[in-house]
Amino acid sequence: MGFVVFISIVIYIVIGGIIGWIAGAIMKSQGNTLFNVIVGIVGSILGSIVFSLVGLGNLPGWIQSITGACLLIFLARLIKRS
Repeated sequence: MGFVVFISIVIYIVIGGIIGWIAGAIMKSQGNTLFNVIVGIVGSILGSIVFSLVGLGNLPGWIQSITGACLLIFLARLIKRS
């Protein structure tokens, strides 16, 4: 059981990094690898919640994840400017 949990965490980190990198490229963000992983994981959760709330939870997960990560970068920029 411990090995499966470890592999799952590694997969979440790798996929989060890829999603964060794609969102960073779309939003022209200057984040590093750790930033990309965090944005990818948190953005995926955010995208899933937002799309479910507006009734579009049946869209493919990668679309929800990238959109959520882009939204997270956008919100971070708004907070940083104010």
